[in-house]
Amino acid sequence: MTLDTIRARAAQAAQSAGRDLGDVTLIAVSKVQPLDRIHSVLTQGQRIFGENKVQEAQGKWPDFRATFGEVDLHLIGPLQTNKTRSAMELFNAIHTVDRPKLVNTLIRLTQEMGTCPKLFIQINTGAEPQKAGVLPQDADALIRTAQDGDLPVMGLMCIPPADLDPAPHFDMLREIAVRNGLLGLSMGMSGDFETAIAHGATHIRVGSAIFGDRTPV
Repeated sequence: MTLDTIRARAAQAAQSAGRDLGDVTLIAVSKVQPLDRIHSVLTQGQRIFGENKVQEAQGKWPDFRATFGEVDLHLIGPLQTNKTRSAMELFNAIHTVDRPKLVNTLIRLTQEMGTCPKLFIQINTGAEPQKAGVLPQDADALIRTAQDGDLPVMGLMCIPPADLDPAPHFDMLREIAVRNGLLGLSMGMSGDFETAIAHGATHIRVGSAIFGDRTPV
């Protein structure tokens, strides 16, 4: 599948939902992808990418940015507290803010650095013990702590359980966002981004559908 195909499918999904495609940001998830594949997608004009690990992103994006100019980088994988400063220096957005300790670290570093990437609070909508994210019943308190600390919380993120209909999880995320006055909804991946758009996604995270298998070749 090609980048143009994904863009066309996203446009169709937005149109079907009565939405403006301009309100949906496509994040090309480039984690664990060979550099030549990323280069190819960059040459097609894509400038918004998602990475799972700070160290992996540090190893490739400074060079790509030097060649292609400004690239909007989004951290979509779990963030260890000791990597927070590095993440803030490299990424334009962090989608995986999921616990009080990380929020407090972000508040402290933002005060020190005078700047902070856009932030999304990750919600574990399926209450899966193996998955990161604040539980839905604890989400409001964590969001409030971040907002009280003057952090730039733009919205929420979720990864629905793989074996369930994602729609109710997307609806849950939207409901939590609405009651907290947040507009951003980072939801939807290669297999369900069209459903996510229908349910209000503002950011879709598409990897394998653009790049192919995530295992390097």
